[in-house]
Amino acid sequence: MKKVYLLIIVSLFLVSCNNSKNKKRSAFDTQMEANKHPGKKLMETNCYTCHSPAASQSERIGPPMIAIKKHYIDKNTTKAQFVENMQAWVKNPNAQDAKMFGAVKRFGVMPKQAFPEETIAEIADYMFDYDIDQPDWFEAHFNEENGNHKGNRNKNSVNQQQTEVNFKDLPYAERGLKYALTTKAVLGKNLMGTIQKKGTLEALAFCNEKAYPLTDSMSVVHNATIKRVSDKPRNQNNLANNKELTYIKSFKNDIKNNTEPKPIVDVLDSKVLVYYPITTNAMCLQCHGKPNQDIKRPTLNSLANLYPEDKATGYSINQVRGIWSVSFDK
Repeated sequence: MKKVYLLIIVSLFLVSCNNSKNKKRSAFDTQMEANKHPGKKLMETNCYTCHSPAASQSERIGPPMIAIKKHYIDKNTTKAQFVENMQAWVKNPNAQDAKMFGAVKRFGVMPKQAFPEETIAEIADYMFDYDIDQPDWFEAHFNEENGNHKGNRNKNSVNQQQTEVNFKDLPYAERGLKYALTTKAVLGKNLMGTIQKKGTLEALAFCNEKAYPLTDSMSVVHNATIKRVSDKPRNQNNLANNKELTYIKSFKNDIKNNTEPKPIVDVLDSKVLVYYPITTNAMCLQCHGKPNQDIKRPTLNSLANLYPEDKATGYSINQVRGIWSVSFDK
């Protein structure tokens, strides 16, 4: 009889161990599955300039994506409803339909941008099905806002969920894109912060005085050469060369055909060059839109003084204004 009990205990122990291993394997498989989901990379590419989980609470220019998820999804929300809500908001962001009133009060309504519907659908699909990165401070902030003072018990914060990514280990296209997007995030944070606090004219002065130094500083950080070039430059030093003009035309065709653009990679003997488009949104039109329609007279006067040969006007939403040109050693 004792042998029978012993066998039962050993069996239960083995089953428990197997279940534990299966749970661990399941969590690992889920994370690997999430990393491969196309919506993850699309979210990082298209959303993180304003909604990065790495930005501090005081310096951010938009709510983190986890805040959007928590405000739009409850226990009764279906994936189809969530995707539909995300599509509707991106197509027509406005204060009346906002579900995040605190964010609108602090940051203003999100600038209108044009994305392919499948891009938003992939991002929403990923957000709905998987845990997404959140700042260390977010859970305590969210609990306080909702009257739930449990403190920060989050197990999926940026520092805990993500390991440090070595950009040099990434494929060339993704590596160049990371360099461009991290630079875009630095410029975007400073530019949008200036617009929100001081207005368009001060933002124009910021671009004139600080854009180059900030871009150069990111070149040093990444040990790469990072430039913004255009077929219609504001500063003539940013005029695209013949090869870059060809790629600008290619990206314009992608946008025209409502296709999600992908980085273009040129591999040379010792260097790698990566190109990615810079597209306009509603905020950009304050300085790059149609004169006397989108661009107000005081801004036009300032542009004429700062950039006598300015060609970077006349744009509408979701047009290619130029490209990121990034080069680094193999």
